[in-house]
Amino acid sequence: MAVISMGDIKKGVRLEIDGNPFRVTEFQHVKPGKGAAFVRVKIKNLSTGKVIEKTIHAGDKFEIPELEQKTMQYLYDDGDFLQFMDTTTYDQIGLTHEQVGKDTFDFMIDSMEADILFHNGQAISVEIPQTATYTVVETPPNFKGDSQGGKKPATLDSGAVVQVPFFILEGEKIRVDTVEGKYLEKAK
Repeated sequence: MAVISMGDIKKGVRLEIDGNPFRVTEFQHVKPGKGAAFVRVKIKNLSTGKVIEKTIHAGDKFEIPELEQKTMQYLYDDGDFLQFMDTTTYDQIGLTHEQVGKDTFDFMIDSMEADILFHNGQAISVEIPQTATYTVVETPPNFKGDSQGGKKPATLDSGAVVQVPFFILEGEKIRVDTVEGKYLEKAK
C-alpha cells in the first residue's frame, strides 16, 4: 500500500488515520525559528463528514485509503433505506438517511445520478451534482408592488425549500446549487 509523508501533504490528498479515510481540506507548512518544520492541516473524515485539525511532523507516515467511487442511480426511499442502483451491473444497495446526510437527501429526486464513495467495500458518502434542475411545486403568488430584489420561499419537487425571486411561479423549472441550497437561475 502507498504511503504519504509530511512532504506529500496538500489540499485534496486522501489519507487513512486509525482505519478512517480523511481528505485534506486546508494545510499550512510551518517552519519555526528553532525546531523541526511541521504541517498544520484541517482534515475531513470521509465517513462522518467531521472536520478536525491535526499537526503532522517530519517522521509521520500515513497510508492512502483504498477508496472506490461509483456512479449510481437513486431509485426510491423505502422508509428505512434509500435504494441506489449501479447502472452498469444493476446491483442495488440500501443506505440509511444518516449515511446519505439530510443536506444531500433534501435535494435528491428519483432517477438522479449520485457518486457514492466506498471504503473497504462499505459505502461512506454520497455526493449529488452541485447544480441540478428542479420543478417548483409550491410558492406564494406574486402581488402587485413586490419589490424587484426580494425573495420568497419555494418548495421544490425534491422537498427542499429555497429562496427564489418573486417572478418564479409554480410549475417552473429552476437551477439550484445543491451544496449552498441557493437558487441560481430559471432553467431553459
